[in-house]
Amino acid sequence: MKSLSRRSLLRALGAGAGAAALAGCGVPAAYVGPGDRAAVDRSGGEKRLVFANWPLYIDTDDHDAQRRPTLEDFEKRSGISVKYTEEINDNDEFFGKVSPALMNHQDTGRDLVVVSDWMCARYVHLGWVQEMDRSRQPHVSRYLDPLLRKPPFDPGRKHTVPWQSGITGIAYNRKKLGREIRHTSELWKDDLRGRVTLLAGLDEAFCLLMQGNGADVTRWTADDFHTMTDQLRGLVRKRHIRRFTGNDYIKDLSSGDVLACQAYSGDVIQLQADNPDIAFVVPEEGAELWAESLMIPNLARHKRNAEDLIDHYYRPEVAARLATAVNYVCPVPAARDVLASAKDQELAELAENPLIFPSDDMRKRLATARDMTSKERPGFTKEWNEIVGL
Repeated sequence: MKSLSRRSLLRALGAGAGAAALAGCGVPAAYVGPGDRAAVDRSGGEKRLVFANWPLYIDTDDHDAQRRPTLEDFEKRSGISVKYTEEINDNDEFFGKVSPALMNHQDTGRDLVVVSDWMCARYVHLGWVQEMDRSRQPHVSRYLDPLLRKPPFDPGRKHTVPWQSGITGIAYNRKKLGREIRHTSELWKDDLRGRVTLLAGLDEAFCLLMQGNGADVTRWTADDFHTMTDQLRGLVRKRHIRRFTGNDYIKDLSSGDVLACQAYSGDVIQLQADNPDIAFVVPEEGAELWAESLMIPNLARHKRNAEDLIDHYYRPEVAARLATAVNYVCPVPAARDVLASAKDQELAELAENPLIFPSDDMRKRLATARDMTSKERPGFTKEWNEIVGL
């Protein structure tokens, strides 16, 4: 249950909390120009780095949870020791933790961090992370999934590299519902009144809902957003939507209190292990492909070491081992061939799981939404929170 447990730590508060906290202190977020982001790199003389990640988001040894085989392999191959911390429990909380150092041009004490791409956008726009040297990352250059190469907030992925990816789609109980779901609009049919939930976090929810209305989320407009929120107001008034949730949708779907819900692909893999009647669908109109990405903060002391570690995880055989542990969409499609050739039947079957390696048909329906601008966010967040009840 590793991926489910990690996802249950997310509070889906949206991207406004960190900025609001700073504004409340009377301290504006400070942009850092490219010339002021790098420190003297100590990688040559200090063969170490500090890597901050989410809990339960890496492979561990079956007999000793404190051992992380893919990290140990990197240490042996490179001679670089890694201090691995599981300190990121929420995007906004972590932003608040490191922002005082970054805005005041100080070292955070971390060489590598992982946050959700919608939050990565804030760091990149503020100039708080460093551009990576791709000459040190041949595996990233060669194997990174083409669908993840050009996020709107970081053209060319110069400052970020996906750690893992995932899909926000629709999960439902095929047997209890008694029909298939192929379109987002089918969530609004009468037989699902009071038996459907949506995600409470704006950044987690809005893309799929706008896609269901036919919007091109790579260039969505304010009109697209308001059309979606007007629709939701009507559904809330009719009590069609049971509630807006965090990761507790997992419990509702498992118990049968909810028959269909907005869901993360990584969670559904775990649910299907216990109940094969749980299905996950990328609607015909599309669903969101998201990532949680690696970044090197400003003034990190071991930038080259961090770049080398990132490239290590883009070796297909390493990416395959990580994918089998966390069960998210693998950002290295070539890892599929590694698993397909495995002698272990269970590993070989993972290569055919579309929630880890999306099929070609599914990939055609995946998209990443454009960023919400700083001017748009306050008004949109206020409107969303009024509907959701936050």
